[in-house]
Amino acid sequence: MVKSLEQVMQETNIVDHLRNSKIGMYIYPGVAPEFTNWRSEQNAWRDSVVVYDQSHHMDEVTVEGPDAAAFLSHVGINDFGNFDMGRAKHFVPVTPAGHVIGDHIIFRLDDNKYVTVGRAPTSNWIMFQAAIGKWNVKVSYDPRSDSRPDGKAIYRTHYRFQIQGPDADKIFEKINGGPVPEIKFFHVDTINIGTRKVQALRHGMAGAPGLEIWGPYADKHYIQTTIQQAAREVGVEMHFVGSRAYSTNTVESGWIPSPLPGIYTGDGMMKEYREWLTENHYEAAGSIGGSFVSDNIEDYYVNPFELGYGFYIGWKKDDFIGKDALTKMKGSESNRKKVTFEWNAEDVMKVIASSFAPGEKNYKWIDFPQPNYASSTADMVKQGDKMVGMSMFNGYSFNERCLLSLGVVDQSVEVGDVLEMTWGEPDGGSKKTSVEPHEQTTIRVRVSPTPYSTEARESYADSWRTKGS
Repeated sequence: MVKSLEQVMQETNIVDHLRNSKIGMYIYPGVAPEFTNWRSEQNAWRDSVVVYDQSHHMDEVTVEGPDAAAFLSHVGINDFGNFDMGRAKHFVPVTPAGHVIGDHIIFRLDDNKYVTVGRAPTSNWIMFQAAIGKWNVKVSYDPRSDSRPDGKAIYRTHYRFQIQGPDADKIFEKINGGPVPEIKFFHVDTINIGTRKVQALRHGMAGAPGLEIWGPYADKHYIQTTIQQAAREVGVEMHFVGSRAYSTNTVESGWIPSPLPGIYTGDGMMKEYREWLTENHYEAAGSIGGSFVSDNIEDYYVNPFELGYGFYIGWKKDDFIGKDALTKMKGSESNRKKVTFEWNAEDVMKVIASSFAPGEKNYKWIDFPQPNYASSTADMVKQGDKMVGMSMFNGYSFNERCLLSLGVVDQSVEVGDVLEMTWGEPDGGSKKTSVEPHEQTTIRVRVSPTPYSTEARESYADSWRTKGS
C-alpha cells in the first residue's frame, strides 16, 4: 500500500529522510547533454544566439472555468488586477505560514483559462487546492517527461523553445517573414514560424531578452528545423543548449529554481495536504544536499521577501493563502536577502586536486558545469563562527570563468564581504546515491550582486530578479 507523506513523516525524521533519499541526481530529461560542448553553449547565450528546448523538464497545469481567475488569485500571492489577455506572470504560492512552496510561469489563454508551467511542488499545490475547494474550475495536468524513460515514447501537450542572444532578432525576422511585433517584457503576442502561428513570450533566461515560443507538441520537429534553417540562411551561428549547460544560466541571471517547499510543518490544511501527497511525490522522494544539517525542517524554508518576490504581492486582494503571515513578515529584520556567491578559485582547485591524490583524503567532487547533487541544496555560509546564510543553487559559468551560487544571507552581510562556505556533507557524507565518501572543507565566497551578469542586471532592472525585500 502506498504511504502518504504524512505517514512517512510519522515514521522518520523528515530531514533524515530527505537527506538520504535514493532518488539520485536531478535530471533534465529529453534533451541531449551537449549539442556541441557546454562551454560553447554557455558562451553563445552571450555572444550569438541559443535555443533552449524546454519541452520536457516542466509540468503544465491548465485551470479553466468561471472561477479560474479567482481561484488562482487565492492560491498565489500575485496581484491579478493587471492580468489582462496577452500577459504572463511569475506565479508564487506560499503556505498559510508564508513559506514559499515553489513557482511557475502562468499564462492567461482566455477569459477563463490559464496554464501554469514549472516544477512539481507548485503543480501539486494547485491540484490539491482545486480538489479541496468549492471553486468552479477544471484542472488538467501534463507532468514533466520521465527522467529515465527506458525507451518509452514521450508525449507532451506542447513544445517550448526559448530563443535568445544578441543575434536572435535576425532569426526572428527570418522565421516571421518580416519584423516581429514589439512585445513588452512578460507580454505575449503571436508570431509566424514558417507556416505556423505560435505564441511568443518576451523574457530571457541568462541576461539578453529573448522569446519563449510554444505550440502543439506534434509541431515540435517542424518548428525546430525551421528555426535551424532560418539561422543558416541569415548566417547566424546558433547553438542548441544541452541539459548540462541549461540549468547553469540561472546563476548568471539570479533565479533560485529549487527552494525546499515549505510544506512539512503546520496543522489543518497543511496536514491534509501531506495526507494527500504520497511517498512517490516529489515532496517525499526528493532530496536535500549540502553541508547545512538541522533537525528542524523549517530552517531550510524561505519566504517571498528573501527571494525578491515581495514587490508583487497583491496586498489589495481580499484574501489569499498566506496573506496574514506575510503581513507580519513584511519589513522584518529577520528576513534574509538574496545574493550571488563567487567561489574562490584557489579553494575550488584545492577541492578538485584532492581527487588526484591517491591514499589521501578527498573532498566532495565538484561536477562541471553543475555541482548540484540533490533536488534542493543548503550549504552553510559563515562569517567567522556565525552562520549568516546558505548557498542554495550553484553552477560554473564559462562566461565569467568562475563558480557561482545563489543563496540568502542575513541583512548585515554586504556585497564584497568574503565569507566561508562549508563544502561537503558531515560524517563522511549522506546515503544519497549521488554522494561518494568524502571529507568536508571550506571554500571562500565573495558576496556579489544578483544578478551577477552585468547584462542581466541592466536588462532586468524592473524585474523580480533584482528586487529585494
